[in-house]
Amino acid sequence: MPMIRLTAPAGALTEQGRSSVQRDLAAALLRWEGAPDTAFFRAQAWSYLVELPEGAQTTAEDDAPRFLVEVTVPQGALSERRKAGLVEEATNTVLSAAGLTPQDALRVWVLVHEQPDGTWGAGGSVIRYADLVALAQQPKEAASDA
Repeated sequence: MPMIRLTAPAGALTEQGRSSVQRDLAAALLRWEGAPDTAFFRAQAWSYLVELPEGAQTTAEDDAPRFLVEVTVPQGALSERRKAGLVEEATNTVLSAAGLTPQDALRVWVLVHEQPDGTWGAGGSVIRYADLVALAQQPKEAASDA
């Protein structure tokens, strides 16, 4: 199942952005993965916000806040087109949450980690990508009950 983690310096997000960025990023990830919009799949899209203490992030040039979005998905879940769309939407989501402009886009890095099949487990079992695809193809009611 997908997981997304935003690492940002504490105070770098607006109050409104901090309250919405995790769900916004998780929703973007599900859309680009092509997952059904069901309670089951939304509950499996875990989103983390890691806020770094003051002084914990810098560059060799300046102390302007930088943002790291790490996405973990099963290998094969995202085509090149879908990865590109996710990277663009995640970048725009973080810029908006931080009150920044598109000119600040290089301050947001997005890393997509593809988990090899058979190396992801949940509920005490190994979950394979084919299992997720089959679950996603079930009627919405059945997938919601899973």
